Amino acid sequence: MHLSSALTPDAFDYSPDRLAACREPQPGSLRQRPGAPDLGGRRAGPVVDHGPLGSRLNAPLPTNGLVPARAQPILRFENLTLGYNRHPAVHHLRGEVAAGSLLAIVGPNGAGKSTLLKAIAGELRPLQGRIELNGLERRQIAYLTQSTTLDSSFPMVVHDFVAMGLWREIGAFSGLSRAQRGNIEHALGVVGLAGLEKRAIGTLSGGQLQRALFARVLLQDSPLVLLDEPFGAIDAASVRDLATLVRRWHSEGRTVIAVLHDLEHVRQEYPETLLLAREVVARGDTASVLSEENLLRARRLAEGRGDDAHAPVCHAVGNVE
Repeated sequence: MHLSSALTPDAFDYSPDRLAACREPQPGSLRQRPGAPDLGGRRAGPVVDHGPLGSRLNAPLPTNGLVPARAQPILRFENLTLGYNRHPAVHHLRGEVAAGSLLAIVGPNGAGKSTLLKAIAGELRPLQGRIELNGLERRQIAYLTQSTTLDSSFPMVVHDFVAMGLWREIGAFSGLSRAQRGNIEHALGVVGLAGLEKRAIGTLSGGQLQRALFARVLLQDSPLVLLDEPFGAIDAASVRDLATLVRRWHSEGRTVIAVLHDLEHVRQEYPETLLLAREVVARGDTASVLSEENLLRARRLAEGRGDDAHAPVCHAVGNVE
């Protein structure tokens, strides 16, 4: 799918019927590999979806070529252990994420959620095991980090900030073509920032800055979108508008994986969920994963009162592929 077709006004149909179709829960985004242990091996919680997870897409097949006729895995985790200074933050993760998934990752603070996204994006090397990408390269991944990692005091206007979404397309020294400038203008309109192109990013509200970040992701036109706390500390209107954009990405066949804290939002918007607490507590259908029993177990693990309170030092080093 090319940018010129992706950013036409017709590509963003926000009619009530269209949005209702995007909300329909159609599970199947996360699946166990045939013949492999459950996600997380012996530490894994119950597999709450007893069907063949990942056997179909969460949305009708798109016509833009982003997803093949069968929902092949876009990500595969092979005995994946992640951490810092050889102390694991995520233990022995095994499994697959199907192309076209809309998947939430939730868990207590320090559960390894952001760590997992960093590893998928290629910013963190595994302590053990590996991550396999199927049908895409890491440069094709759109990764929206937490807004707390952004220095909004940097002297840059909104237009140039959003244009950074075209970095891999234009490089460091190439100028913007007329078509690219048109795409930037359209992206700003989609996220509700039309007319603010010349505003310094340091003058934006939290919601406006997050809209600008979403516009930058929109320009990347990526088949795999990683969102780390995309709705934290922003106004309700921005949450509503940006959640609409996430649903639209999903309906186009893109794979969206989001780290989130608002469990009610997850229940309303995400058909499948992975619950982490340094290990897999549960994964599958969101309503079943977010049970009181599973949430209590996750809290106990995070507080060091669970099955493995003291993570051992990991001496093995795996490969990222």
